[in-house]
This record gives sequence, C-alpha cells and structure tokens, in this order.
Amino acid sequence: MRSRFWPAVVAFLAMPGMVAFIVPWLFRPDPLRLRTAGLAMLAVGTVLLIWCVRDFYVAGRGTLAPWAPPERLVIVGLYRVSRNPMYLAVLIVLSGWAVAFASRGLWIYALIVAIAFHLRVVLGEEPWLARTHDGEWNRYRARVPRWLGMASLHPHRRDTEAAG
Repeated sequence: MRSRFWPAVVAFLAMPGMVAFIVPWLFRPDPLRLRTAGLAMLAVGTVLLIWCVRDFYVAGRGTLAPWAPPERLVIVGLYRVSRNPMYLAVLIVLSGWAVAFASRGLWIYALIVAIAFHLRVVLGEEPWLARTHDGEWNRYRARVPRWLGMASLHPHRRDTEAAG
C-alpha cells in the first residue's frame, strides 16, 4: 500500500489540485473580497474531494493517475449515490471559488470544466470501466446515477442501461 501513496499524492496535486485550486486562484479577481458562502462551499467541496480520493486509494487500491488506476471498482462512500462524486466535489469547489470572489470568469471556468468532465466520463471512463469491470460495472451502473439524482429524472433509463 505504501508504494501507491506517493503516486496518489502526485496524482491528486496534478489533477484535481490543479483544476480545483491552482487555476481558480490564478484567475481570482483583485482586490480579494471573499464572501463567506463561497468559502463554505469551498470547504465542503474539499472535504468531499478528499473523501473520494481516499476511497480510490483504500477501496479501489489505486490512484487518480491514469498510470495507476484503481484495481477494483469503487462503489463505497459517496460512490453509492453518484458514479462520479469526485467530479461533483471539484465542481462544488469551483462554484465556491466563483461565489467567494463573485466572479463571472470563474463561473465560466466551472462550466467549461463541467462540460469537459461529462465528455471525459461518457467518452473515456465509462467505456473503460465497461471493458475492465464488465458485469460488476453493469450492475453498479444500473443502481447508481452518473451524476447526483439524474437517474430519478429518467426512471426508465435505469432499465435500459441495466440491459445494455
């Protein structure tokens, strides 16, 4: 387990750390006038993000890094209510930055990141998970929505996805 620790730290700093913290900080407006509500969102998103990264490391026995992905399908913790809680956590962090700085530019950045996440999930991650985890992935996909609560908007879709 120790041999995966430093790659996990590097992957966290390089991926969600850069997208959720470094880039927004670089684009922050000047002068700094922070709003408390945004800081609260930022804190909640950060806690959720760390929880997800921990589950990847402990339950999945892997990291965020493409060169050391989880060996097991992660279906614990927040992954019981969303197939992509880590991306949602990053979007909460980005929304927190946008609210904290009252920044239209940071809202636009968050929207661009959200679109990129969706495309990455649909075009890359889900096909890879289907190939890698086959039946386990299909059962998980049938139970848990891609994004939080989205399956409830299309209840018939769960039956269709479970069959496919």
